[in-house]
Amino acid sequence: MSGLAHAPGTTPDSTLGSTPGSTPGSTPGSTPGTPRAAARVIGGDEEALAVAAELAGRFSLRAAERDARRELPVAELAELSASGLLGVTVPREHGGADVRSATLAEVVRLLATGDPSIAQIPQSHFVYVNVLRRQGTPEQREFFFAEVLAGRRFGNAQSEAGTRHVQDYRTRLRPDGDGGFVLDGVKHYSTGALFADWIPVLAKDPHDRLVAAYVPVGAPGLTVVDDWDGMGQRTTASGTVRLEGVRVPADRVVPHHLTFTGPQLHGAHAQLLHAAIDAGIARGALTEAAEFVRTRSRPWFESGSERAVDDPLTIQRFGELELAVRAAEALLGEAGRVVDHARARLDDETAAMASVAVAAAKAAADRAAVEVTNALFEVSGTRSALDSLNLHRHWRNARTHTLHDPVRWKIQHIGRYALTGTPPPRHGLI
Repeated sequence: MSGLAHAPGTTPDSTLGSTPGSTPGSTPGSTPGTPRAAARVIGGDEEALAVAAELAGRFSLRAAERDARRELPVAELAELSASGLLGVTVPREHGGADVRSATLAEVVRLLATGDPSIAQIPQSHFVYVNVLRRQGTPEQREFFFAEVLAGRRFGNAQSEAGTRHVQDYRTRLRPDGDGGFVLDGVKHYSTGALFADWIPVLAKDPHDRLVAAYVPVGAPGLTVVDDWDGMGQRTTASGTVRLEGVRVPADRVVPHHLTFTGPQLHGAHAQLLHAAIDAGIARGALTEAAEFVRTRSRPWFESGSERAVDDPLTIQRFGELELAVRAAEALLGEAGRVVDHARARLDDETAAMASVAVAAAKAAADRAAVEVTNALFEVSGTRSALDSLNLHRHWRNARTHTLHDPVRWKIQHIGRYALTGTPPPRHGLI
């Protein structure tokens, strides 16, 4: 790990070295408003899916190498920004495609089949676009949606270490006496922050209410530390964000606490994308396992087969794994459709249905990702364990990403809903 720390939008000190995978003197993020290659504006769902499939194919080519070297995907994220995919959830009245939730989930799933680290980086981006849709003022939406359509990226600074639980926030937003605010706090697991143009920060205001403050990179007092050392999802740069007296204008603060005062899809939307990443990991691993068996594996001598692909026990296991992946993909698609239905007529009932459908998809995708990435070695044989092949990145990615939001609690909520009709809670994580 590099241990590199710098304020986004500034050149890292040469004595500390450069960001892994980047050109010395370059930075992953850029200051909002600075020139950047024009981003494509995608017109609709089918175009979004076609662009995602094309990018996934290209991103897959060096995914194993990037993981092995922990080479951050700076060029790939620039390509993602230019592709227009980051703007596909912007409402049509602001110039975006406003794609269906089912389409967005499939976009993320496709990207994850190529490189799940790249797919995870914009997950928070889409979440915080959604926060603006729900609680932003007309002026905030006009400004930030234009930024998004220009290819600007949102990161995140939400989770904190050492607190009582995941929704216990110590970061505080306090008045500065001039009509604005000052932010102080430390955030961890800040996926995408190192590559961001804007970093939405979750904090408590003076009334202990949850707010989201959108902070530009390069803001004085804001530091992003590249200290992520997870065994999987290695190139997400999910490191630390430090905020020391960061000034925030009032028009960059969104009252996120209002999201949870009535029926909401914030949690369903966010969790749908996490489920898509897991489903993509499973499909990508199974595809690579099949290619390995076709081209590099030997049959077990007792099978009597000339080729590994003709071994009946191998065929049986691939059938079982394909069923698991198809089930996860089907539940993901169904969850997306239920979320879209709830978007069209949001009330307590449709919000509950959406949360339960997404919980089911997440549980299935979680299990498929871990099972398939583990079984990859079982069906491929001893040679597949060679470190030089880096096939173990699939299991490391699955095991790391599925630690998001424990599935055992999702199954509890599914069970209560099935037995008694009790709706899931409105805490935003289901």
